[in-house]
Parts: sequence; C-alpha cells; structure tokens
Amino acid sequence: MELFDSHAHLDDERFKEDRTQLIEQIRKEGITKLISAGYSLESSKEAKKLAEKYDFIYATAGISPNDIPQSEEKMWIMLEEIKKIAKQTAKIVAIGEIGLDYYWNQENKELQKQAFIKQIGLANELQLPIVIHTREAVMDTIEILKKNEPIQKGVFHCCPLNRELVKEALRLGFYISFAGPVTFKNAKNADEIISMVPKEKMLIETDSPYLSPEPLRGKRNDSRNVKYIAQKIAQVKKMDLEDVASITYQNAENIFGI
Repeated sequence: MELFDSHAHLDDERFKEDRTQLIEQIRKEGITKLISAGYSLESSKEAKKLAEKYDFIYATAGISPNDIPQSEEKMWIMLEEIKKIAKQTAKIVAIGEIGLDYYWNQENKELQKQAFIKQIGLANELQLPIVIHTREAVMDTIEILKKNEPIQKGVFHCCPLNRELVKEALRLGFYISFAGPVTFKNAKNADEIISMVPKEKMLIETDSPYLSPEPLRGKRNDSRNVKYIAQKIAQVKKMDLEDVASITYQNAENIFGI
C-alpha cells in the first residue's frame, strides 16, 4: 500500500536533528510521495531544496496569512521572491499555503486579503493550483475565491470541519484535505464532513510536525502517521483502507499535476 501525504512541513525546526534519517524512514514505510509545504519566504526556499534533493518529495511556495509582513511594500517584494522560487523548478506544484487567518491575526485583515488575492493571481499566471489555509475566516475566504477564480482550483488544507465551508468549497471545484483533527475524540462534525466529501475530492495529510492524529496526539507528527487519517476515512465511508490510500494518492497526483 502506497500513501501520499499531501501537506507536511519537513523544513520545520523540529526535524532539524533527524531530518535525513526520518525522510528515509518515511519512504520505507510506504509514503512514496509527499509535499513539503511552504508558508513563508524562507520555508518556501527550504521546501524547494528538499524537493530538488529527493525524487519523491514535491513542494509548494507561498506566504501564509500568519507570515505576511506588516508593511504592504515589504509584502509585494516578498511575493516577487515567491514568484521567482516557483518558476525555478517543476517540483513546485502549487502556490501555498495562502489564505486568511482571523484566529491568530485580526488587526491586518485587509493586508491578508490583499496577499491572498495577489497569490491567487500568481497561481493563475503560473498555471498552478493553490493550497488554502483558512481559520475563522470562512465567509471572506469564499467571497475572495468567487471574485478571484483560481483557474487550476486547489486544496483546502487541513480543512476546518465547517459544513458551509465544505459545501461551498466543493461547489467551487476544490479538493478537501483531511488531517489529524478528524481522528480526535472530541472532533465535532468529523464523521459528517468526511461523509459529505466525494471520494474523488478527498486528500489526506499530516500537516506535520503539527496535529498528530490519535493515538499519537501531543507527540511530534510526521508523514508516517498519514495512515491514521486514511484509516479514519475508511471507517466512516465503510471502504477498504487500500482503496482510500489509492484514491487519495490519485487525487493528489491529479490536482498537483504530478
């Protein structure tokens, strides 16, 4: 059985001491493709390096709403650098993670919106999909996507378990990526949301080193744990685990053009 972790942060400091060994273990345990997701200028550079070093790793480049500079001028300069990174290699398969986050940042909502719109435009220019981070910003996220259509669509990564968001995201043609929170014992709506998403629109991810799934909650997460998300989907949808692995693998290849 082969698995595709569609969103991880292999450049994270928590992997600093054992990154090389861990990457080999990940491959040996059946994760034969994964995406190291950029969220800042520096992390996008590091994700690109990893993708160029390992044949089974791909990358995204983008500035998340939690990493945009507080100066509009600095933001435009930074986004030009993201554009350069994304154009340097075919191993960059999406612009992301980008979006809106009103949980951590409420004082710069307009700047977040500008960065989101600008990066959608960049994705369209480069003919790449987008990877969306949204937290407590459902209505604004959907409104921006309706007014600034991403031509190659994209993925709602670690998708919030919000019925209206998922309905609109699917209606707009996006993929829904499930992560560790769907396995949490106190997760609200997890089974319902999983049931809502058609097989051809679902992805799995770890968002590692964050959000370790049950039964490893609280520990450092890594791509080997993507199997627990696949198991949860199999349980809810009453599917074979191998079928979930195969379908989500093909879906990830489709949206990222791999």
